[in-house]
Amino acid sequence: MYATLRSPRAFALARMTEIYDGATTNIIVGSHVWVEDPSVAWIDGEVLKIIGEEAEIQTTDGKKVVANLSKIYSKDVEAPAGGVDDMTKLSYLHEPGVLQNLATRYQLNEIYTYTGNILIAVNPFKRLPHLYDDKMMQRYKGAAFGDLDPHVFAIADSAFRAMVNERKSNSILVSGESGAGKTETTKMLMQYLAFLGGRKGTEGRSVEQQILESNPVLEAFGNAKTVRNNNSSRFGKFVEIQFDNQGRISGAAIRTYLLERSRVCQISDPERNYHCFYLLCAAPPEDIKKYKLGDKKSYRYLNQSKCYELDDVSDARDYLATKRAMAVVGMNEKEQDAIFRVLASILHLGNVEFSKGKEVDSSVLKDDKSKFHLQTTSELLMCDLNELEDALLKRVMVTPEEVIKRSLNPEGATVSRDGLAKTLYSRLFDWLVEKINVSIGQDPNSTYLIGVLDIYGFESFKANSFEQFCINYTNEKLQQHFNQHVFKMEQEEYTKEGIDWSYIEFIDNKDVLDLIEKKPGGIIALLDEACMFPKSTHETFSQKLYQTFRTHQRFFKPKLSRTGFTIAHYAGEVQYKSEQFLDKNKDYVVPEHQDMLTASKCFFISGLFPPLPDEATRSSNKSSKFSSIGSRFKLQLQQLMETLSSTEPHYIRCVKPNNLLKPAIFENVNIMQQLRCGGVLEAIRISCAGYPTRKIFSDFVSRFSILAPEVTNHDPKDACKKILAKSGIQGYQIGKTKVFLRAGQMAELDARKAQKLSSTAKIVQRKMKTYIARKYFLALRKSAIVWQSFCRRKLASYVYQHLRNNAASLKIQTHYRRHLSMKSYNKLKLSVVMFQARLRSMVASRILRHRKKIKAATILQAHWRGHIECSYYKKLIRAAVVTQCRWKGRMARKELRKRKMAAREASALQLVKDNLEKQVEELTSRLESEKRLKIELEEAKDKEISKVQSSLQAMQRDVNEANSLLIKERESTQKAIQEKDEELLKLQKSLQSIQNKVDETNALLSKERESAQKAIQEAKEAKDEEILKLQNSLQAIQVKYDETNTLLVQERESLKRAIEEAKEAKDQEILELQNSLKTMQNKFEETNESLLKERDSTHKAIQETKEAKDEEILNLQNSLQTIQSKLDETNVLLVKERESAQKAIKEVKEAKDEEILNLQNSLQSMQNKIDETNALLVKERESARKAIEEASSVVKEIPVRVEDTQKIASLTTEVKNLKALSEWERQRADESERKCTEALESSEYKRMQLEETERRVVQLQESLDRLEDKLADIESHNQALHQQQSGSPMMPKIKKLQEGHSRSFKDRHSSGTHSRDNSVIEEGVKKVVVDDQKQEYQDLLSRCRTIESQDNSDVLAYWLSNASTLLLLLQHTLKSSCSSGDIPHHRRPRSGAIMGKRSQSFRGSPRGVAISINDIGETTPGGSDSSRQLEPKYPALLFKQQLTAYIEKTYGLIRDNLKREISPLLGLCVQAPRISKANLSMGTARVLANAASHEILLAQWQGIVTKIGCLFNTLKANLVPSFLIRQVFTQIFAFINIQLFNSLLLRRECCSYSNGEYVKSGLAILERWCYKATEEITSHYNKYCS
Repeated sequence: MYATLRSPRAFALARMTEIYDGATTNIIVGSHVWVEDPSVAWIDGEVLKIIGEEAEIQTTDGKKVVANLSKIYSKDVEAPAGGVDDMTKLSYLHEPGVLQNLATRYQLNEIYTYTGNILIAVNPFKRLPHLYDDKMMQRYKGAAFGDLDPHVFAIADSAFRAMVNERKSNSILVSGESGAGKTETTKMLMQYLAFLGGRKGTEGRSVEQQILESNPVLEAFGNAKTVRNNNSSRFGKFVEIQFDNQGRISGAAIRTYLLERSRVCQISDPERNYHCFYLLCAAPPEDIKKYKLGDKKSYRYLNQSKCYELDDVSDARDYLATKRAMAVVGMNEKEQDAIFRVLASILHLGNVEFSKGKEVDSSVLKDDKSKFHLQTTSELLMCDLNELEDALLKRVMVTPEEVIKRSLNPEGATVSRDGLAKTLYSRLFDWLVEKINVSIGQDPNSTYLIGVLDIYGFESFKANSFEQFCINYTNEKLQQHFNQHVFKMEQEEYTKEGIDWSYIEFIDNKDVLDLIEKKPGGIIALLDEACMFPKSTHETFSQKLYQTFRTHQRFFKPKLSRTGFTIAHYAGEVQYKSEQFLDKNKDYVVPEHQDMLTASKCFFISGLFPPLPDEATRSSNKSSKFSSIGSRFKLQLQQLMETLSSTEPHYIRCVKPNNLLKPAIFENVNIMQQLRCGGVLEAIRISCAGYPTRKIFSDFVSRFSILAPEVTNHDPKDACKKILAKSGIQGYQIGKTKVFLRAGQMAELDARKAQKLSSTAKIVQRKMKTYIARKYFLALRKSAIVWQSFCRRKLASYVYQHLRNNAASLKIQTHYRRHLSMKSYNKLKLSVVMFQARLRSMVASRILRHRKKIKAATILQAHWRGHIECSYYKKLIRAAVVTQCRWKGRMARKELRKRKMAAREASALQLVKDNLEKQVEELTSRLESEKRLKIELEEAKDKEISKVQSSLQAMQRDVNEANSLLIKERESTQKAIQEKDEELLKLQKSLQSIQNKVDETNALLSKERESAQKAIQEAKEAKDEEILKLQNSLQAIQVKYDETNTLLVQERESLKRAIEEAKEAKDQEILELQNSLKTMQNKFEETNESLLKERDSTHKAIQETKEAKDEEILNLQNSLQTIQSKLDETNVLLVKERESAQKAIKEVKEAKDEEILNLQNSLQSMQNKIDETNALLVKERESARKAIEEASSVVKEIPVRVEDTQKIASLTTEVKNLKALSEWERQRADESERKCTEALESSEYKRMQLEETERRVVQLQESLDRLEDKLADIESHNQALHQQQSGSPMMPKIKKLQEGHSRSFKDRHSSGTHSRDNSVIEEGVKKVVVDDQKQEYQDLLSRCRTIESQDNSDVLAYWLSNASTLLLLLQHTLKSSCSSGDIPHHRRPRSGAIMGKRSQSFRGSPRGVAISINDIGETTPGGSDSSRQLEPKYPALLFKQQLTAYIEKTYGLIRDNLKREISPLLGLCVQAPRISKANLSMGTARVLANAASHEILLAQWQGIVTKIGCLFNTLKANLVPSFLIRQVFTQIFAFINIQLFNSLLLRRECCSYSNGEYVKSGLAILERWCYKATEEITSHYNKYCS
C-alpha cells in the first residue's frame, strides 16, 4: 500500500524534532534508550559511553551501534510488563514507546489500546470469541469510559451515553488500510448499538435485525478479494442509526461513497471480482440452469485472475445466507430473481467478443459463441436482441439535418460492452442501498443519531488512478477533522486541570485540500473542465495541471513521466497516473443503452433505467449531458463532513500487524507507517507540543521521592512542588490532580534519580565491603592457629609410625626373599626340562614341514608358470590389437589435420564443393556395395554364432566330465561343488570375453563404415538377439547344474560306499596320474623357461631403448646449451651444431624403428610359443580326463580295502595343489602381459618426447636465423649511435624507461637473464651512454627472441604491451617527415602485416600516451613539441622496423595460441549432437540423455567463451592497446566462422535442423560475450587514455 511513498519516516521525524529535543539532552552513561534500526524500526539498548554528540549503545541483540544524541530516546524501565491501556499514561510519549506498548499488548492478545479517547485496534487475524459475547456486552453496558480495559464496546457505549445524557448526536469514525479489520469492527459497533437500543418492529422483523442483516448483502455486492485482504470493502459506507427519546433504535439510513466500478470488467491476479458473481456460480443446480450459467472459469470477467475460491469460505453456503439476508431486509422472491438475472447477464455480456467487419471502422460478432452469450444476455435482460446488438456496435449522432448511425470498431465495441456492464452493476448497487434504506425505514421525528463511518484508509500503490485520488482526498478531509478534534481535546484537558496554556501549533493540510477541491483552479475543477471537451486527453489534462500548479509546494511533476503527477499528502507523497482519469470521471449513460434498457420487459431492469425527461433528451443532443463523478463525490464528502461536524466524533484506528495476514506476527515498520497514516502519531505530536507527561500526585511522589526524602510525610501536591523546586526544573505546571511536564523533563528527573541511587549505592557498598573484609580476616586468623596445631601433632605421629614400619619391614623382607629364591629355582628346573623336550619335537616337525613345502612348491611353480605364460600370450594379442587401433587412429588424425589445413584456404572451398557433388554420386553407388556388405556381415555373424554355440557345447561336455569326476570323490564333495562354481564362473568369463570381442569387432566396423550406420544398427540388433539366446542357453546350463547338485546331495551316501570299493583301482590310477602330472610339470617348466628368456630379452630391449633415448635426450640438451652459450660467436658453430642435432635425430629415429621391429618379432615368437604351450596343455587335459574315466570304471569293479583311504586323501590334496599351481602360473602370465603393455606405452611416450624435441630444435634454428639478422642490424645501429651526440633531452628519460622495462623483465623471467658486468671503465659520459644503450638493446632483443617460442599468453601479452609502448615512444621521439624511400628495400615490411594496417593508429596515438611522453620530457600537456623531436637516422629506422616486426610476431603467437586452444572445442560443437544421437540410439535412457546433450553442447560453447574471456582479461591486465585487442578478436571470430562452415561442408550429416539450433544457441552465448566485452574495451580504452 505504501510502495511509492518517499521516505515517510522523514515527515514524522521532521514534525517531532522540536518536541523530543528535551528528551535527548538528559541521556547519561547507563541510560536505557531507544535507537533506530532498519529492520525493526526501533531497538532498545544501554548507553556505554558518550563522546560529544555521539553515543555508543549496546543493543539487546548483542550489537554495538553509534548514534547521534538527537536521534535516540529514553526508555521507561519502570513501565508495566503488560503495557498500559492508555498511551497518554506513558512516561515517555514518543514513537518507540508507542510501538513497544502496542507490541507488548498484542503478544498478550490485548488488541485494543487507548490514546486519549482514540481507540487503536490491532487485527489479531484469529477469532477471539470471548471478547464479543453477550457477557462482555453486558459488562461494558453503562460502565464509565476508562474504568474497563479498552474495547470497541467502550467506544460505542461512550457514544451512546453521550447521546442520551447530553442530547447530542455522536459519530464513530473507523479507518485503516485494507485488511486492518474495519468491516469487522463496524459489525461489532452495530451489534453493540443494537444490543443497547434494540426493539421489536412490525411484521416480526426488528429494525436492528435489518441493520445487521444489511451487512451480508452489502458485503456480497460491494466487497472483493484484494492483494491485502480477502474481504476488502470497495466502497465507503456511513450508517446513520436513529434513536428516539427513550434511546431505542427508531430507524437507520446507509450512505455509500465511490463504488469501484472498474473492478466489474477488469481484475488482476490474484484478486477477485465482487463476491456476488462467485456466489451466483455456486448456486444450486436449478438456479444455475435457470440463469444459463456454466463454470466460473469460463467467464472473461472472472478468469482474468486464477483465484476463484477463498480458503475456509463456502460460496454455496454464503449464497443461501445472502438470500436469507435479502429476505430479512425486505426483498421478495421476484426482486431477488431480477437481481440475479442482472448479475448473470453481466457475466454473459463479458463473453461477447467482436472482430472487424467488412466496412471500414466497423465490427461484428466474432463467432457463434459470442452470438450465444449475446442472445442469453438479451433473454436475461428481457430486451430485443437486435437492439442490444445495435447498442453495442453502433452510435447515433443527431444533427439538425439528419440522424446519422455510426459503426464502432472492435475496440470501441469492447469499450461499449464494458461500459454497459459497469452501468448495470452501478445502478444495481445503488438500488440495493436504496432498497435497504426503504426497508429499514427512517424516523422523521428522530433528533439524535449515532453515525458509524467505515471508510477506506490512505492508499498508495505502484500505479495509482482515479480511485486512489478520491480515497486520499477523503482521508485528507478526515485528517483535518481529526487534527481539529484532537486539538480541542487537549484544550479541554488543560482547562479542566486549571493550568495556563498557550496556542499549540499543529499541521494543517488546508493547502492540500485547496489544491484538490478549490474552485475554479482545483484539480477536480480542471478535471471536470477537461471532461467537457471531447478532444481532451489525459496528456492535455496533465499539461494543464503542470502549468497551473508548477509553483505549488504540494504538487510535483515526475522527471520521467509526461502524464503523471505527484501530490504531497499528510502521510507522504503519492504519484498518480492520469491515463484513465477522464474516463472514470465521466458519469453518464450511453443513450442507446438507456433506450434499450428502458424498453426492457422486466419491470426491475426498466426501473433501474427510468426514461429521461424531455428537456434532458433535448439537452443530450447538445452534448450537455455531462455528469462528473468527482464533483458528485466532492458534494457527498462535504455533506458527510457537515454531518460529522454536527456530531461528537469518536475515533477507532484499525491497524494491520503484518502483510501475511497471519496471527502472532508484529511488523514494526509496517505498523509505524499505519500509525502515521491514521493520524495517531500526529495526535501524539499535538499532545507532546504542550505537556505530554502527566502524572497523578501520588504516582509522582512514589516515583521521585528519593530526590527529596524530607517531603515523604507532606501533602502530595506540596510534595510534588518541593521535589520539582529542588530539582531545578522549569516550565512545568501543577494542575488540580496531576503534574504536567514538558517533553524531556521526565527523562531529566529519571537521570537525576539514577544518579542519586548510584551515589547512595556506592556508600552502602563501601561500608558493606569493609565489614565483610574485617570479618573474613578474623575468621582466617583463628582457623590458621587451629590448623597449625593440628599439623604439628599429625607430623609427630607420622614420624613414630615410620620408625615402627621400618623395623617390621626388615623381618618380612628376609623371609620373603628366601621364599622367592626357592620358588624360582624349582620353576627354572622344570622349565628347562620342558624346553628341551619341546625343542627336540619342534626341530623334528620343522624338518617334516620343510620337506612338505619343497614338494608343494615344486607343484605350484609348475602350474603357476603355465598359467602366467597363457595369460601373457592373451595380453600380447590384446596389446597388438590396441597398438594397431592406435596406429590407425593416429594415421586418421594426420589425415584429418591435412584436410583441415586444406579447408582453411579460401580457394579450397570451391574444390570441396565440387568434391562433395562428386561424392554424392559416389555415395549412390556405394549404397549397393553397403547392402552387399550388410549381407556378408550377417553371414559372418551367423558363422560367429555357430562358433559360439560349438564352444558352448564344448563347455557343456566339460561340465558333464567335471560332474562325473565329482561323483567319484568321497569326503571332498562339498569342495568339489565349489570348484565347479569356479569353473562355471570361468566359463561365463570366457563367454563374456567372446562377447567383448564381438563388441570390439562391431565397434571397428562402425568406425570404418560411418556411411552405413543403418545397416550396422540392424546388425547390432540381430547380434543382441543372438546374445539373448546365448544367455538363455547359459541359464539352461545353470539349471542343469542345479539339478546336478541335487543329484550329488542325494547320492552322497552311495558315493561313500562306492569309493571304499574302488580303493585298489584308485591306487593304480593315482600312479598313472602322478606320472602324467610329472610330464605336465616338465613341459610347464620348459615353457616357463622359454617365457622367462623371452621376457628377459624384451626387458633388455626396452632397457636398451630407454638408455639410448635418454642418451639422445642428454645429447640434445647439451647441444642446446652449447648453442645458447655460443649465440654471440660465429655462425659456423651454429651450423655445425644444427647438423649434429639433425644427425642425432636421424639416429634416434633409426634406433627407434629397429627397436619397434625387434619388439614386434619378439611378440610374434612369444605368441607362437604360447600357442604351442596351450596345445600341450589341451593334450595333457585330455589324457587326464581319459585316465579319470578309466579309474572310475575300475572303481566300480574292484573292492577297496579300508587301509587305503589315507592314500586317497593324499591323492586329493595333491590334485588340489596342482590346481593351485596352475592358477599361479596363469597369474604370472597375466603379470607378464601387463608389463609388456607398460613397456609398449613407455616406448610410445618416449617417441612422442623425441618428436617434441625435434620440433623445438627446428624452432630454435629458426630463432637463431632471425637473431643473426637482428645482430647485424644492431651492430650497424651501434655504430651510428657512436657518431651521434647524446645531448637530446629525451635520451635520459627513454633510457630510464628502457631500464624499467628491463628490470621488470628480469623480475618476471629471472631464469633467462644474466648479471651485467659493472666493472666497465668510464672513459667518458658519451661513450658510457652509447655503450649502455647498445647493451640494453642487445639484451632486450635477445630476451624478446627467447620468448617468441613460448605458449604462455600472459608473458606474450606483457611483451606485446611493452613493445607497443616502446614503439609509440619512438614515433613521438622521431620526426615523421621521413619518406618511405628512406627505408632500405631489403627490409621493407610486409603489406599484409597488422602493423602495416595500423600505422595510422601509431601515428595518431591516444591522447593519454602523448601526455605521458610529455610528462617524461617535462613539457606542457597537449602534445609533444616539434623542437624536442629528433631527425631519424638509419639505425633508428631499422630498430623501429625490427620492433614492428617483433610486435607482429608476438601478436601472431597470441592469436595462434588461442586458435589452438579452441580448435578441439569447435570440433566438438559440431560433433556433439551427432555423437549423442549415435550413442543413444538404443536403451530407455534416450529421453534423459537427449535433454542433457543440449547442456553438454552449451558447456562446450561456454568453454570457448571462458578461454576467450581469459585471453581478454590477460590483455586488459597487461594494458595492451585497444586496437590490438580488437584486431585479435576480429581474426579469432573469423577463424570460428570458417571452422564451423568448413565442418558443416565436410560433414553433410551434421546439416540438420536440431544441429543448427545447437550451433545457434552457442553463437548466441558468444554474441552476449561480445556485447559485454565491447563495453569493457571502451572503458579499458578510457583508462588507457587517462
